[in-house]
Amino acid sequence: MTTIYDSIIIGASAAGISAAIYLKRQGLNFLIITKDIGGEMALSGIVENYPGFPKTTGLELAQKFEEHLKSYGIEPIFDEVIQLKKEDKFFEVITKSENKYNSKTIVVATGSTPKKLNIPGEINFFHKGVSYCSVCDMPLFKGKTVAIIGGGNSALEAGIMASNICKKGYIINKNPSFKGDKILIEEVLKKPNIEIIYNALTQEIFGDSVVKGLRYLDKTTNEIKELNVDGIFIHIGLKPNTEFIPNEWEIKNEFGEIIVNKFCETNLPGLFAAGDVTDFPHKQIGVAVGQGISAGLGVVNYLNKNK
Repeated sequence: MTTIYDSIIIGASAAGISAAIYLKRQGLNFLIITKDIGGEMALSGIVENYPGFPKTTGLELAQKFEEHLKSYGIEPIFDEVIQLKKEDKFFEVITKSENKYNSKTIVVATGSTPKKLNIPGEINFFHKGVSYCSVCDMPLFKGKTVAIIGGGNSALEAGIMASNICKKGYIINKNPSFKGDKILIEEVLKKPNIEIIYNALTQEIFGDSVVKGLRYLDKTTNEIKELNVDGIFIHIGLKPNTEFIPNEWEIKNEFGEIIVNKFCETNLPGLFAAGDVTDFPHKQIGVAVGQGISAGLGVVNYLNKNK
């Protein structure tokens, strides 16, 4: 006989883990299916705005979240969801390993992945000097010169990290100013070994067996300029992981984000979403935790009303 779970949570970062804790405390029969623990949170740099932790890192927070899961005896299934279906009252979850699970409700908490520049050399030099994770790879460039591409908090955090590890760091911002937090901008501007290049649109990454540099368009002079660097860190935003959500359900916006209300409900009964995968504007760890809790409580309310 096929097991029908009360809920299946897809993803185990801040939102998914928060939802799981609340479902466990309600005694529900549920699963977490995830590719990893922590997602992009585990790849974040210094975190100074999460309550109760004046200064920590995304990786340390992810480890704390995982410890909390284990304290409740919650064991995730490590797999990748590739398809969702709904038949009658139940959802069917299909994974990459060809397993199938059925549930009364779903919480999508799959987060997002780094956006690509889609320029020549980007893919060819991935892991050969090109990286999307400063926390993971910046230490490999100790005493060297790096370029950071982006204009938001992630790029600023990478710049601060580079100032402590690398000989020289460039932040290449296609805009005339930064869009990140004022405190981060001020800190970056104080770093003597960080140079900021504004109005610069990266055109190409070049090298031989490894990265040697990049070319960018100076939007002020309309000139193509060249920068010699040993490593390139790309921080230009995130793309929601919603490819497995059927388009015919019409619950995604033009950016691929899942549209939710204040209760983290979608327009499809029984389907909830939380965290960076949603259309909520603030992509923050604390916000994802709150949404995960809301989604968990939403699942409880939904099941109580549909017994």
